[in-house]
Amino acid sequence: MDMVDSSLSFEQRVAELEKITAIVRRKIVDMVYKAQSGHIGGALSASEIVTALYFGVLNIKTSDPRWQDRDRFVLSKGHACPVWYSNLALRGFFDEAELDTLRQFESILQGHPVMNKTPGVDMTTGSLGQGLSFGLGMALEARMINSPANVWVVLGDGEIQEGQVWEAAGAAAAFNLENLVAIVDDNGLQMDGYTRDIYPHYNIAAKFQAFGWETIEIDGHDMSKVLSALEKARDMKVGKPVCIVAKTVKGKGVSFMEDVRVWHGKAPNEEEYKKAMAELQGEVE
Repeated sequence: MDMVDSSLSFEQRVAELEKITAIVRRKIVDMVYKAQSGHIGGALSASEIVTALYFGVLNIKTSDPRWQDRDRFVLSKGHACPVWYSNLALRGFFDEAELDTLRQFESILQGHPVMNKTPGVDMTTGSLGQGLSFGLGMALEARMINSPANVWVVLGDGEIQEGQVWEAAGAAAAFNLENLVAIVDDNGLQMDGYTRDIYPHYNIAAKFQAFGWETIEIDGHDMSKVLSALEKARDMKVGKPVCIVAKTVKGKGVSFMEDVRVWHGKAPNEEEYKKAMAELQGEVE
């Protein structure tokens, strides 16, 4: 599938992205069910964000995955990789049949992204808290070589409890990296429970502002708001990095998975799979 045609109206592009997001959600559930392993909740919560990037915003070439001036994407919450793999397959970086090999021995699609295995993956991730630092380095390099590339980093709200995230946030602002965008998938849940009970963030946007970032707050499941924010962040050159705080729901799209902690890293059984796919089939239609 190609990028959504930029000549379409904004409303038409949003409608096309919503259709693709529905397909992505089905592929996420299908992959994790077939593997009987994987992180489904956080992949579903980030579906609008990653799909809007890959089909509406990123400047990339599927024919040349290592093109020097491509935009970079870092999924810092690497365990949510089914959403990334689904988008990469649909964009044509590899055959969609590979999605059936998730987490298998010697598969190109491991349980966390591996840059030397998967076409289109720019950075290996999985150790939480490190992705923004990787993005910082990529953005610095792009500026040093006069590349127009933008760098996009998706973080989890549980992940930003890590101190390294805030070291990177401070450095990015100090270096005035206006080509760096962080997107926080604020779904309110982490492996052990609600973030508000484990390590309350209170106001994520205010924290990034305090570190010198421009911030945008959105509903992460409203595609019109998602696309608008991504385009604004891409085009906004104000001498500082941009953080989009996207309020989302873990397990979004499958009623019995939504905002339920156990679906952080659980695979559905056959009955649950059929129920989930039936719900998502209606979303596709």
